[in-house]
Amino acid sequence: MTGTGAASPGPVRVAADGAGLTLDGRAWWPAGMNAYQLGTDWSINRGCGAQVDLDRYFSLLPPRTVTRFDAFQSLAINKHTGELDFTALDKVFAAAQRHGQLLIPVLTAQDGACEDEVFKQRDWYVDGWRKVAPGAVMSFADWVDAAVQRWRGSPTVAAWELVGEPETSVCPGGDCSFANRVCPEDAARVLRAFVDQAGERVRELDPGRLITVGLTGGGQCGTAGEDYAYVGASPNLDLLQYHDYHADGVALPGDQWNGLAVRIRQAKALDKPLLVAEIGESAGGGLSTARRAVDIAAKIAGQRAAGTAGALLWSFVPDPRADEQTYDIGAGDPLFPVLGQYNTVGAPRD
Repeated sequence: MTGTGAASPGPVRVAADGAGLTLDGRAWWPAGMNAYQLGTDWSINRGCGAQVDLDRYFSLLPPRTVTRFDAFQSLAINKHTGELDFTALDKVFAAAQRHGQLLIPVLTAQDGACEDEVFKQRDWYVDGWRKVAPGAVMSFADWVDAAVQRWRGSPTVAAWELVGEPETSVCPGGDCSFANRVCPEDAARVLRAFVDQAGERVRELDPGRLITVGLTGGGQCGTAGEDYAYVGASPNLDLLQYHDYHADGVALPGDQWNGLAVRIRQAKALDKPLLVAEIGESAGGGLSTARRAVDIAAKIAGQRAAGTAGALLWSFVPDPRADEQTYDIGAGDPLFPVLGQYNTVGAPRD
């Protein structure tokens, strides 16, 4: 078992305000990647997708690129002993630092994928996050403590993400299919209280570091319409998100209530930047990766002009399925030059 090893807080390189993000005091508009599989190490943990050659992956990226990845408790549990073992995740932070790259560690996900495979309902956000789930060795609250204290000294951490794509639905009869979910009246209040409380703990442990939560932004339970701004107004939430799928080539998807244009306006009113943290378009199986790169480049350009603070693509994998239509982005994909075009660091900002 590896120790939980608390590090002293490290340098805070990324800052945020209504004007956007800065990196080392200079205006920064990151165009980066999601690579959820980085913590997979089949010799240690049960993994989440295929194993990635970390040095090769980070060397593919332009300098100072941000990668959003899964830093789940399950990836810090040794599959042979059942005890905590941070080795696989430590390797991700070390490789990113070697290559001068940045990270957004996602501490858990709404759907339970690669963890307990259980969709998180309203009660998890009330107090379930303080309880130990089956297969875990600690509660999510304790995992936040352990993860933040262990990696807060790393200069690679751009922001901590509490939960990927949260929603505070209820699943009658235990069926959490989309059509069966019910959104309770207090959904937004429950989610806001969770962000306030969990975010406060991160703030105590790593003062000054940005905190985000993976808001999908498309009208999900707890963040529909004006509830998005209500949750986004949490004092322990610094960076807002929107996730963009099923609108190929369209810069500002969505409707007048939950579209990206609405979310940009809400973020500006809150004086907080908005990161389009997932942009996905299918390719493969007869769909051209070159066409996808053109569509996504146009999308990013339009979103940047409209006032977003960055864009992350979904998703790098080491084994792209060329014969299927997927969101897979492999080494050599024409999207990598797009990242280089839009990932920019500019003039110093006061």
